[in-house]
Amino acid sequence: MTTFLHEQTEHDATLLRIDSDDGTNRLTRHFVLQFTEIMRRLAIHARPLVIAGNRKFFSAGADLHEIAALNGTTAYQFAQIGQTLMKHIDQFPAPVYAAVEGYCMGGGFDLALACHHRVASPHAIFAHRGAALGLITGWGGTQRLPRIIGKGRALRMFVAAEKITALEACRIALVDAVVDDPVAEALRRIQCRPALGTSSKSRASSAADISWIHS
Repeated sequence: MTTFLHEQTEHDATLLRIDSDDGTNRLTRHFVLQFTEIMRRLAIHARPLVIAGNRKFFSAGADLHEIAALNGTTAYQFAQIGQTLMKHIDQFPAPVYAAVEGYCMGGGFDLALACHHRVASPHAIFAHRGAALGLITGWGGTQRLPRIIGKGRALRMFVAAEKITALEACRIALVDAVVDDPVAEALRRIQCRPALGTSSKSRASSAADISWIHS
C-alpha cells in the first residue's frame, strides 16, 4: 500500500490531498517523511494550506503493519518522525486547515489536531482507537487534544477509544464548522480572513466561532 500527497494551488492557498492505493490514506513511515519535506518547502512561501483526504477517509492513521514490526529503538524513531511532521504543521507560518471527510483516526487525528483549524463534513468521524489495540499515540495528540476540548473529554477519547461524530465534534469545539464541502469552506475562510494568522486564538476556537453550515 502506497500513500501519496497531491499538491495543487487553489486561489491564494495550497491544497494538499492525501491519497492511497486502498483509499484509507494510512500514514506510512515513507509518507510521513515525504510530507515533512513538503512542509519545509512550503514554509518558504508561507501560503495558507488546506489538508484533505477523500470522502470516506481523511486518514485511517499509521500503518498497523509497520507498528507491529517496531521494537524499542525503532518505536522511538517512529514517534520522532511523526512528531517532527506535526511540529512543522503546528508551527507553519500561515493558517493550516484540516478539511475532514469520513474517518479521521489515530495518527490521522493527530494530523488534524496539529492544524490550526478543522472543518468537517456531516459524515466525519473522529477517534483515537489505540486503546482498543493496546496502543497510545506518540505523535502529539495526547498534548494537543486536551488543550482544545479539555482534559476530561480528551481522556474519554483516548482511554475509552471513543468515536465522535461531526455534530458532537462541533459541539465540543473540536471543529470550527460542519459543512457539506469542507475544502470549499476552508478556502472560503482563507479568502475572507487573510489576516487571521496562527495566533493562539486561532488554534483553539472559542464557542462563538463554532458553526453548523449546510451549503
